[in-house]
Amino acid sequence: MRASLVVGMALSASAAAAAILSLLWTPYDIAALSIGDRLLPPSSEHWFGTDHFGRDIASLIMAGAQTSIAVALVAVGIGIGLGVPLGLLAAANRGGLVEEVVMRGNDLIFAFPSLVIAILITAVFGPSAVNAIIAIGIFNIPVFARVARGGALSLWTLDFIRAAEVAGKDRLRISTEHILPNIANLLIVQGTIQFSLGILAEAGLSYVGLGAQPPTPSWGRMLAEAQTMVTLAPHVAIFPGLAIVLTVLGLNLLGDGLRDHLDPRLRRSG
Repeated sequence: MRASLVVGMALSASAAAAAILSLLWTPYDIAALSIGDRLLPPSSEHWFGTDHFGRDIASLIMAGAQTSIAVALVAVGIGIGLGVPLGLLAAANRGGLVEEVVMRGNDLIFAFPSLVIAILITAVFGPSAVNAIIAIGIFNIPVFARVARGGALSLWTLDFIRAAEVAGKDRLRISTEHILPNIANLLIVQGTIQFSLGILAEAGLSYVGLGAQPPTPSWGRMLAEAQTMVTLAPHVAIFPGLAIVLTVLGLNLLGDGLRDHLDPRLRRSG
């Protein structure tokens, strides 16, 4: 097993464990304010110090992992649930009107980054974690559509697919029974990459006030609140930033490791 896969699994599992544990326990109540303990440096009592409200930063990071992981997970689910069928449909109708409509629709979505989509959505419905999920999820749809279409197109010319056509199977059945299982490894790897990008996007949206709103903890909002205190209490910004960096790094390493592990050509070359 490659080192990148092991390290990626360890970092990703640590973030997931913190999120799950925070559902049951955190070192301190994340809603409890203690102005007398504001901006305390890291110590044995407060592992990562306290923020400008006296809240324990370690507890906030643990609870913030819930928001980041939940938003990214649901957004990736939206991308897979809508993008993969569209990609398979486009590949099954190569050269036809359906493929042209799907791919031009993908190009249209790609023209608007997730931040722009979030601004448009929040202008109508207001900022929230749900709207951040919608914005990131919409941006994920063309990503998975392109991956699914590219993988499927490479299979439609193979003999076992032609044999299925000769056996009388329609294109929808071939796509679900033969194409989809054979591109699952591509989708898994892309899913881990988009998951990491989803966490980064959620942090960015929360940083500019378009993501999860108070009192829901968020790594991005913790960074936004800390930007005026970096010189006075740098730990307030360092630890949420490290949480984002290590989680995104872990998921990217996990994606690279899964790609190497699931691709037989890379396994043989290794």
